[in-house]
Amino acid sequence: MLICDRYHSISLSYSDLMSLFLVFIAAFSLLLTAEFVMLPHIHIETGCKKGESFNMLLHLLGTAAYEGIPSLFCRCTLCQQARKLKGKDIRTRTSVVIDQELKIDFPPDTLLHMLRDDLDLEDIQDLLITHSHSDHLYAEDLEARLPGYAQSGDEPIHIYAHDMPLTRIRERIGHTSKYVLHRVQLFVPTKTRTATIVALPAYHMDVETCLLFWIEKGDYTILHAHDSGWFPDETWSWLEQRGQQGHKLSAAILECTMGNDPDSGTHMNAAEVMKTKERLIACGAADQHTVFIVTHFSHNAHLTHQELIDLFEPQGIQVAYDGMKIQL
Repeated sequence: MLICDRYHSISLSYSDLMSLFLVFIAAFSLLLTAEFVMLPHIHIETGCKKGESFNMLLHLLGTAAYEGIPSLFCRCTLCQQARKLKGKDIRTRTSVVIDQELKIDFPPDTLLHMLRDDLDLEDIQDLLITHSHSDHLYAEDLEARLPGYAQSGDEPIHIYAHDMPLTRIRERIGHTSKYVLHRVQLFVPTKTRTATIVALPAYHMDVETCLLFWIEKGDYTILHAHDSGWFPDETWSWLEQRGQQGHKLSAAILECTMGNDPDSGTHMNAAEVMKTKERLIACGAADQHTVFIVTHFSHNAHLTHQELIDLFEPQGIQVAYDGMKIQL
């Protein structure tokens, strides 16, 4: 075979072509490997034993507090490290999807999550909103499902929240058949299209009723517990009652905005995360089979992903990262 360019002509045998082909394949494989090292796409962790089936899939889309990591305008030590390390040290605003059909919170990074993790948001049937802070509710992007912006299905997405998030959503999208809004009542079980949920009061801010969610889906039960500092007494009383009734958590998703910094009151630090795990087990709401996951990290805590692992994994707590999937 003769390969020509404007300067050279080279005669290649069949064996030469095969050698070049193998070199190309090897180089392409290295390129793919490098890409996954730089930006892990979806890695599947498992909370079940080998050979066991699972009925629930937790997909942690984002794992940062409001600022993200690295933060937009920051040159702190952690943000500088994250820019160099990339991979699991890059964190977007927090959200979780359960079984590809129930989503918790709607941050401004939702489009990025969809593109990065190959999500089809038309699969979402229920959307739970914990509170109205913009890193948990970016109502502007809910408009993207309205006529004129999207050719979406006829089935509405059902949104469950308390007063302030619902007010913000109504102000943004008006009256539309694309969404159905539900005001949750504290401590009252609500049957959604995908699960049974119970809204519990968080301790996050005085001007709004912020929510934790107890989620029962099939044989599995999840506690989604952020944003919040140490839980209010009434929330602990309800959790203890559930434990006494024999209800056990399959997984608890806790926040650690503050890292090793002092308690802020409205967010948890590492010591409070560990105390929360201990109390959930002591009151019977969790046991040795419960998967504990920590997320919602701030750059102001100055902890890399590896430092978080060193801090939490000896305590039996998994450190979340963007795109992480956990099978139960």
